[in-house]
Amino acid sequence: MTEDLSPAERYAAARKRAAEQATALADFREMYDFGLDPFQIEACQSLETGKGVLVAAPTGSGKTIVGEFAVHLALQQGKKCFYTTPIKALSNQKYADLTRRYGADKVGLLTGDNSVNSEAPVVVMTTEVLRNMLYAGSQTLLGLGYVVMDEVHYLSDRFRGAVWEEVIIHLPESVTLVSLSATVSNAEEFGDWLDTVRGDTEVIVSEHRPVPLFQHVLAGRRMYDLFEEGEGRKKAVNPDLTRMARMEASRSYNPRDRRKGKMVREADRERERRQRSRIWTPGRPEVIERLDSEGLLPAITFIFSRAACEAAVQQCLYAGLRLNDEEARARVREIVEERTAAIPDEDLHVLGYFEWLEGLERGIAAHHAGMLPTFKEVVEELFVRGLVKAVFATETLALGINMPARSVILEKLVKWNGEQHADITPGEYTQLTGRAGRRGIDVEGHAVVLWQRGFSPEHLAGLAGTRTYPLRSSFKPSYNMAVNLVEQFGRHRSRELLETSFAQFQADKSVVGISRQVQRNEEGLDGYKASMTCHLGDFEEYARLRRELKDRETDLAKQGAAQRRAAAAAALEKLKPGDVIHVPSGKFAGLALVLDPGLPAGRSNGHRGFEQHDGPRPLVLTAERQVKRLASIDFPVPVEALERMRIPKSFNARSPQSRRDLASALRTKAGHIVPDRHRKGRAAAADDREITRLRAELRAHPCHGCDEREDHARWAERYYRLRRDTQQLERRIEGRTNTIARTFDRIVALLTEMDYLRGDEVTQNGKRLARLYGELDLLASECLRDGVWEGLSPAELAACVSALVFEARAADDALAPKLPSGKAKAALGEMVRIWGRLDALEEEFKISQTEGVGQREPDLGFAWAAYQWASGKGLDEVLREADMPAGDFVRWCKQVIDVLGQISAAAPAVSGAGGGDTVAKNARKAVDALRRGVVAYSSVG
Repeated sequence: MTEDLSPAERYAAARKRAAEQATALADFREMYDFGLDPFQIEACQSLETGKGVLVAAPTGSGKTIVGEFAVHLALQQGKKCFYTTPIKALSNQKYADLTRRYGADKVGLLTGDNSVNSEAPVVVMTTEVLRNMLYAGSQTLLGLGYVVMDEVHYLSDRFRGAVWEEVIIHLPESVTLVSLSATVSNAEEFGDWLDTVRGDTEVIVSEHRPVPLFQHVLAGRRMYDLFEEGEGRKKAVNPDLTRMARMEASRSYNPRDRRKGKMVREADRERERRQRSRIWTPGRPEVIERLDSEGLLPAITFIFSRAACEAAVQQCLYAGLRLNDEEARARVREIVEERTAAIPDEDLHVLGYFEWLEGLERGIAAHHAGMLPTFKEVVEELFVRGLVKAVFATETLALGINMPARSVILEKLVKWNGEQHADITPGEYTQLTGRAGRRGIDVEGHAVVLWQRGFSPEHLAGLAGTRTYPLRSSFKPSYNMAVNLVEQFGRHRSRELLETSFAQFQADKSVVGISRQVQRNEEGLDGYKASMTCHLGDFEEYARLRRELKDRETDLAKQGAAQRRAAAAAALEKLKPGDVIHVPSGKFAGLALVLDPGLPAGRSNGHRGFEQHDGPRPLVLTAERQVKRLASIDFPVPVEALERMRIPKSFNARSPQSRRDLASALRTKAGHIVPDRHRKGRAAAADDREITRLRAELRAHPCHGCDEREDHARWAERYYRLRRDTQQLERRIEGRTNTIARTFDRIVALLTEMDYLRGDEVTQNGKRLARLYGELDLLASECLRDGVWEGLSPAELAACVSALVFEARAADDALAPKLPSGKAKAALGEMVRIWGRLDALEEEFKISQTEGVGQREPDLGFAWAAYQWASGKGLDEVLREADMPAGDFVRWCKQVIDVLGQISAAAPAVSGAGGGDTVAKNARKAVDALRRGVVAYSSVG
């Protein structure tokens, strides 16, 4: 090839090669035994020129290579690099990877409850740890050159997403930011924002999957391709699947069907049997066996339920499924025993170790948040080594953990989102199926969806073919954020900083379209104004008078209607059982007997009636023998009792005979009575002085005599309608601009009221709040301030602190949680009372929990478990009484430990006596009491 080049071209190519070999990227590429993809090279080159980068690429495409290049650059330049991840499991994994490459002396780890070599040049940490460092002005930040934010699309997370934006905004300008994200549809918008707040940022988007993904549907014994083979970018849905879905939808056979007295023909039955023999949802063991026979293992089956994941493993064991040979079984047992050697035998029994091990030896495992972290890590290790070939997992596995498979199976396309069963989104589908296809191992990956009743191939094709996964900011100011910002920057600068958030950036962009509409409306208003010009006078003034007159007449009509409704309701309230009335209108107009006045709750001697507050709803028997509950709409005018009747005690509204007899007595008693006709009163408008004045002014106005008056009036009506619409748009713009800053102002006002802030000064109370991170930061600070936790033992303190972090997975109001007695119970009660006081204050200052700001009610559901564990009780007893999976128990304990650590640092800042020191000591003792047994077992973090 070089022979075809001229000498000058060969010289230029040689110089280019020499320049490339002199770069840090050339050294870095030699560390890998595979070539880099174009998007990786582009991102690394941008980093080396000093630019920040945003890399958006599919799961498994190797975007972490760019993060590792930032580590390489930092070490080469003698700077520090922080590698942040959203979850501890990812931090542990990345720490292990970087330690293998660069050595334990150069790599550290910082998670909420663990610190390893924290002053190393490369430190892996959770994002919250970096946020806390930035607010505390930690010395560890000195010499920081690069920050890698892995899984940066986490900033959409409504609970934790704000932390990512806080870090991005507050990092020193000298730090180069490397943002790694899943494929998002608005990467350019996010890149524009990064460019605004961080300086020159290159956006690199790659849609290419290094291992191609094939989509399938498993129905009965057959695996169908979702898309038909064909040319062109637009893929057609497999017509076999469409036909099957249509046949199932039109299937009418039911063995008990005797519609219209006709027998179902034998031919229909036969067709149904043939159809049913082709289409069914295969069982879990059947699916794994099928994939194993086709060479599609290892596989991850996503099931959106922890219990169903465990049940799936049991089903495979009961079915006699074995995916490992004797050699693999022995290797599994060896690894498992090595990793769990520190766990006492009595705890292993409680944790279901032996059942878990049996599944692992057969190559089958579950993976979900309810498992002990050590168990999850073992499953991950065995899966990567190929010793576990079938994993049943919840969607949490899709969040970045490096567990690629050859195939991914989705049982259903519906999941519980915490409030209802909802279809999974295209973004979620992409994230889940992104695990399929191991780079460097598999030629292709496979996504398999199981056929379910009501399955729609078109819907699945839409999920598989759509890449709409927009990044939406969930940023909201918090109390802790407010005091930290004011302490560092003062109120005015803090406000300006918050206005640079991605949340405000997106809100401001959404305003652009509305602003354009306002401009178009204003042009239209000018045109309408010109069209309604009258040569006799000011028609705008005349139109205003007409409008005022119309509005006044409408208001009076509404007042009249309201008065009539009130009079009708008042008359209904006077009715008693046995009153004979004439229902003036509606479907049941005519003679009726009141059986029950139907007054709203609390209006009739404790009678419940109807809970709605729309007036009485009497239950009546009509002259036509119907028993009906009437509504206020049936009584447009007041009604009076025409007569009284005794209702027999034996009367039963459900008995046709009872109704017939009483209705007959009603007609006999009152059938001859003719009700008085309700006469309409004089209209209020007739005597209204304001209407009289406006009519007089209209008649006196010069434009009143114009021949084209009504034509002008039509243009005026359009003018006022458009002006009203424009004002609404302007209010929307006002509502969206400065939204974050306005929320910040309300938080600052409340903190000033509570003496946490005085102007730009942060008080002693505020300094304490600045050290408390978490959803209930202000409640924790108030508890320290009021001495609620003084005099508590370490175990009692652990119980109280658990209420600040714990949130039950599902609301359960049936039973009150069990609580420790004595001081702890009193302290928990006081915490709930303080929360009630804060809740009232937040309402006063218009701080709303629905907007993601404010203090939720403390949840006491974990207090007994935390107390028991900190008191030294055994795992068996604690888990049995808590009725909680081991993984959840460990996670909540670690969160309690994290907040206890914050309290131990913040408590000495309590102004006044030495009570804070006692709380701080007991907090440290509580940490030691909790961090034992299963809570302490973890490979690293």
